[in-house]
Amino acid sequence: MGREEQIINERLRKLKELRAQGINPYISKYNTDSTAAELQEKHEKLKPEATTKEKVNVAGRLLSFRDMGKIQFGTLYDGTGKIQIVLQEEGTSKTISEFTKKYLDVGDFIGINGTVFRTKRGELSILVKDIKLLTKSILPLPEKWHGLQDNEDRLRKRYLDILMNPEVKEMFIRKSLFWNTIRTFLIEKGFLEVETPALENSAGGATATPFATHHNALNIDIYLRISMGELWQKKLMVAGFSKTFEIGRQFRNEGIDAEHLQDYTQMEFYWAYANYEDGMKLVEEMYKEVAKKVYGKTIFKINNQDIDLGKKWGKVNYAETVKKETGIDIFSASEKQMEKVLEKLKQEFIPGSPKPRIIDALWKYCRKKIQGPAFLTGQPVEVSPLAKRSEKDQRTVEQFQVIIAGTEIGNGYSELNDPIDQESRFEEQHSMKESGDAEAQSHDFEFVEALKYGMPPTCGFGVSERLFAFLEGKPIRETVIFPLMKPISQIKEKGCAKNGKR
Repeated sequence: MGREEQIINERLRKLKELRAQGINPYISKYNTDSTAAELQEKHEKLKPEATTKEKVNVAGRLLSFRDMGKIQFGTLYDGTGKIQIVLQEEGTSKTISEFTKKYLDVGDFIGINGTVFRTKRGELSILVKDIKLLTKSILPLPEKWHGLQDNEDRLRKRYLDILMNPEVKEMFIRKSLFWNTIRTFLIEKGFLEVETPALENSAGGATATPFATHHNALNIDIYLRISMGELWQKKLMVAGFSKTFEIGRQFRNEGIDAEHLQDYTQMEFYWAYANYEDGMKLVEEMYKEVAKKVYGKTIFKINNQDIDLGKKWGKVNYAETVKKETGIDIFSASEKQMEKVLEKLKQEFIPGSPKPRIIDALWKYCRKKIQGPAFLTGQPVEVSPLAKRSEKDQRTVEQFQVIIAGTEIGNGYSELNDPIDQESRFEEQHSMKESGDAEAQSHDFEFVEALKYGMPPTCGFGVSERLFAFLEGKPIRETVIFPLMKPISQIKEKGCAKNGKR
């Protein structure tokens, strides 16, 4: 029998004894009047060996326990912070001390009633008068100094990762502040927060492979949204709203890497009577606000590059950059010429793909060389089916993408509101889809119909939690509180099969 199994069996024995004595090891409520953080702040100036007359009720998880004979020390963690608990003959009854030694283990949730004081060594503590077991833990916590070493375990058992690593918890507190800062910024600018459908008849508003499912009640095949309600929010512009935004989850059935996930949080806003130039000004202001409010700085180390979000952002032209880095003129070169260059550059692409995919592959090679922060403009019409054509150059659209450390971290444009042009581009996308391009957009007839009633000039923009991951300097999966994992049963089955077992 292994060490962990012995610990589990011993805790199960204690559980059985407690129940036999009529003690409920999983009670439903405990009244607290203080938190660890409040007590630490309130008694910050309490001197060593000083005792208050304040009696408090605190509850939390027992993270450590040391029995020194006549005195016992423990560490209580209640989610706001830690505080030491002390049991000693001068203040704690023998009954309470014996119960603690006999039945409590590290990991248990307990309620404490006692008096606040500071030890000789300066540790703020609670002299225990009474202890109540709130929740009996059966599995032992990871060792304090080692924690969860395996990265797969860390992500699968994120609750333990957060419990044992305060810096992980702090990251998710920052993530909440990150989204709330964006939300507050937009609301203060007059935008209305809305909610649009997560289930759609056609996956529109972006170029991506959707998740498909079936709606039993309506007996129809539907898709999980791949954008944050882009086509819905633009219908709201038709309806008369002038500024809307949504923050929520969206889903793309694509690969996992340091910058991509299948389900993630995104924000999109839509702003009537504004164009992409207005959008660039607002987005630059918003990113700087996020950096200052969440991190208190504007300079970050991203992909081994020093990125200063606080400086004035530059602009980069799509076609000019591709020509400079690859020698290809995207407006005149053939698909075969582009493929030949991609092969030479050893840039990943699928031979025989439609022209928009080939152009995009060329751009992805060039993008890696841009440090930023900068706005990419001048995108060709072929790669952006929902953006308005540029009045200066009909081959391009009024689009802007935020480029930071060689990666796209936000995308926006002057929205296409010409229903005839939009219908034509949807038809082109439909042809690409019929030819086998899973990422091509579907023809949304209802959206085109809405445009025919008239949509005002509008700027739209979207940014995902990739921005947060970049600012944290971590792969995006590390910054998701509960990332999707393979079921443990599949992993075990695979291991058994590999070892020749069933």
